[in-house]
Order: sequence, then structure tokens, then C-alpha cells
Amino acid sequence: MMTRPTYPAGIEIEGSITPEFAEILTPEAMEFISKLHRKFEPRRRELLQARITRQKALDSGKLPDFLPETAEIRNGDWKIAPLPKDLLDRRVEITGPVERKMMINALNSGAKIFMTDFEDANCPSWENQIQGQINVRDAYRKTISFTSPQGKEYKLNDQIATLLVRPRGWHLMEKHVKIDGDIVSGAIFDFALSFYHNIKHLVANGSATYYYLPKMESHLEARLWNDIFCFAQDELGIARGTIKGTVLIETILAAFEMEEILYELREHSAGLNAGRWDYIFSCIKKFKTNKDFCLADRAQIGMTVPFMRAYALLLLKTCHKRNAPAIGGMSALIPIKNDEAANEKALAGVRADKDRDAADGYDGGWVAHPGLVPVAMAAWDAVLGDKPNQIDKQRDDVNVSGADLLNFQPETPITETGLRMNINVGIQYLGAWISGSGAVPIHNLMEDAATAEISRAQIWQWIRSPKGVLNDGRKVTHELFAELAADEVAKLRDEYGSKWTKQYEDAAEMFKMLTTSDDFVEFLTLPGYEYLA
Repeated sequence: MMTRPTYPAGIEIEGSITPEFAEILTPEAMEFISKLHRKFEPRRRELLQARITRQKALDSGKLPDFLPETAEIRNGDWKIAPLPKDLLDRRVEITGPVERKMMINALNSGAKIFMTDFEDANCPSWENQIQGQINVRDAYRKTISFTSPQGKEYKLNDQIATLLVRPRGWHLMEKHVKIDGDIVSGAIFDFALSFYHNIKHLVANGSATYYYLPKMESHLEARLWNDIFCFAQDELGIARGTIKGTVLIETILAAFEMEEILYELREHSAGLNAGRWDYIFSCIKKFKTNKDFCLADRAQIGMTVPFMRAYALLLLKTCHKRNAPAIGGMSALIPIKNDEAANEKALAGVRADKDRDAADGYDGGWVAHPGLVPVAMAAWDAVLGDKPNQIDKQRDDVNVSGADLLNFQPETPITETGLRMNINVGIQYLGAWISGSGAVPIHNLMEDAATAEISRAQIWQWIRSPKGVLNDGRKVTHELFAELAADEVAKLRDEYGSKWTKQYEDAAEMFKMLTTSDDFVEFLTLPGYEYLA
């Protein structure tokens, strides 16, 4: 029987530690985490409290706007630090969880960048988190391989994508690790392990650890990341500015602070990404009690509706003004097997999405499946040719006001089909998540936590909004939701058969709680985390 490592005073690990896990959870790495926790945890808590304060202001009717106190930054003449060579060309980025086989396939996909995800596309079980760190370590060293139960072998090609890591957001915790009796932030835990174990190897090979930073709501939250980067680099004797972080603009409040976020991270910035699905969720969440706010069926909210178009163009203009890459968000469509007509329709949707972003001036965009890399690559190849990016394409013609960001259209139609789809997708996704999978194909779309969040948030808001009325005249109510939810669960039980396990029953109960609770739960992953062993 293996002896557990002996950790410095104040460090407790409640998860299992196999011999392989012990290679990641070394006393030295845990000591590094403890230093970050002790220095920065108070600020993280203050920033989460500030979110609550801002939400109360929104609930009272105060609308967000560009900050008067930071006008000097917006009007200043500054640029981010130069980008490293392996982040200059990002014309196609593929994303996926930190699962070993998927990582190999993504790295081999032909995309320029692969973002491996400890957050929305990942179920944060202890095993997933630590095995994910092992997978990241092996991917950085190009030794990662996998053999399926059927004997199929997976290994890296000679040419692979540049690896970026997305740690968890500020709101998520790693309940298996405590420092001085306090649970550690999931963001600090994920960042610290990936940085500690890999930075010196990468620097010796002309690269570094690069990150995607999720769910921020203010430039002060970006400042915290920047200070953590500085401290971590100093601690390990790495030059400041070596780490690079791309911020996902996936909250409506961050959209009003994009320049400030770039400024805070300017020494470590690798631009911004239009995280569209979480952005829609954020709009619903932040204005959920506003009687004037109500969005139509999720399927109606694409990138060309007024508030999404304003957000996309402002992000693009902001990035290029500061010499920063602008990366387009995810089309949730995926290839469809055994239905040629449906597959061509899906590919056409992805093609239109990427063609629009490339023509607008974006430097790259996300896909969720290796089969979509050629479609996206063609869009950027057409506008870039041999150039690595189009940061020189300034969009001085774009003028986006605060009112444009808040022009929430369309409000209709809200349909029974859309309501049922939200219920169906939400329950299926939560069931898969509790079972250990964070990215799941449902109805020919790649669903992750962000899209499931839209599903449950829309229903919660439709029930409470006077505008939450179906196109046939029926008001969306608790009773209508309960009736349709029972019907959808019965359908899913029949469809799943023996695969309908307790996890899906738990998911149905949790979805009901999330949707009918008087208090809006900030993130479904928070109660969901309690279901994980």
C-alpha cells in the first residue's frame, strides 16, 4: 500500500492519491499552492462579494455603463506586450475537456490552438482534475498517448496545436484541498499545478504556459489574475510577462470593461475571446428581475441579433486598437453522422459563422470538433493568406454605445418547442455532468455548462417575467413547467432505457430546483458539485 506524501503544515488533501496522482500532488507543488492561497484568497472573496453588491444595484434598476473612473485608460495610448511566436497565428482554435483521448485528437486536429478545459467542458470530479493535470503535463512534453479498450492506439503527430489551459472561474472551489482549514479556489488550484509542473520545461523549449481566463465580471478580477501571474513567476524565477492569458468576455459586465481588462493584463495579455454562450446566460442572469427584459427561444439568439452584434464588434475594435488578438466564439453545431442533408446544413451554419467573423476582422475562432477544423480554416485562410493575423485591421468605423450592448432583442417568439428543448437539454446535460462528462453532444449540438445554463435561466426568467408568454398565448408558469418537465422526463426514460440511471433522476430533480427556486442559483455547477463523490 502506498504511503501518502507528507505535506507542509496547514495543507490537507481529502481526495485519493494514487502513485500517479502523487507525481502531481507533490509536497513542493502543494506548498506553492498554499503560498498563492494565503496571499490571494482574501482578495478573491472580496471580488465575489463585489459581484453580489453589483447584482443588487442591477436588481434595483441601475443599468451598467462604461466606468467614468477609468476613462483615462480607455482614452490612453497604450498597447499590450508583444505576443510570443506560438500565439501569433490563431486562425482556428479547438476546445475540449482534459480527457486523454480527446486531447490527443484535438492536438492532432490541424487547428493552430487547442484549449483544454478544466472548466465548462469538464466535470470537476477529483479524478478528472488530477488526471487532467497528468494529461496536460504529458501533452506539454509530447509524450501523451492512449490505448482504447479495443486496442486502438492514439499518439501525437509531428505537427500539433499550441496548448492553452482554461482553469476554473473565480466562483468555483476545489473541495478536496484545504489550506489552514479553508477550501482552495479551483482557479488557483488548476493554474498553480499546470504552471508549477510545466513552466520550466516549456521555457527551455521556447514556449510557456498560456491560459484562457473565464467568467470575469470586472477589470479588478483581471488585476487579481495579473498579480497571481507576477507572484508565480517571481516565485519560480521566471521572467515577468512569460505567462500569457486570453480573457473570455462572457459576462455582460465585463463587456463594459474590455479595455480595462486588457490594460490590467497588458504585460501578460494574449487578447480577448467572444464567449458567446456564457455571455447570453450572463445577460439573462444579470437582468432576470427586470420587467423590461425577456429573450426569445435560445435558438433565436444568434450572433447577428442587436446586442450580440454590438458585443462582437466592440470586442474586435477594442482588441485591435491595443494590438491584441480577437478570437471568435464557439458555434455549437457539430458534424452529423448518417444524415447527409442534416450534416450539410450544420456545416453551412458553421461556415457562415466563421466567414462572418473572419470578414469582420477576427483573428480566429473556436470549433468543438476536429471535423470542423477545415471549415473554419478555409474562412481564415481566405482573408489571411500567409499573414498570421489581421490585428492591423482597425475597426474605427465601429461605434458601440452602452445602449447598444443593452439592446436585448428579439423578445419573441417564445414557443412550447423552445421551452421543451430547454428542459430536455438541461436534464440530459446535468445527468451527463453528474456522471462525469462535461461536454456532451445533444440534438446535434455540443452542449457544455454554458448552454445548459441558458436553458435553465431562460425558464426561470420566463416564469417570473410578464413577457414570458408562449406564442400561443399561454403564460409560462410553474405549473406549465412541471407538466412539460414530467412529459420530457418520461420521454427520456423511454429513450435511454437501462442507461437512465440514478444520476439522471438526480439531474431532473436538480433542474427542477434550479428552475423553480425563488432564489436564482448563480451557477448550476455549484449545487452540481455537491452531487459528485
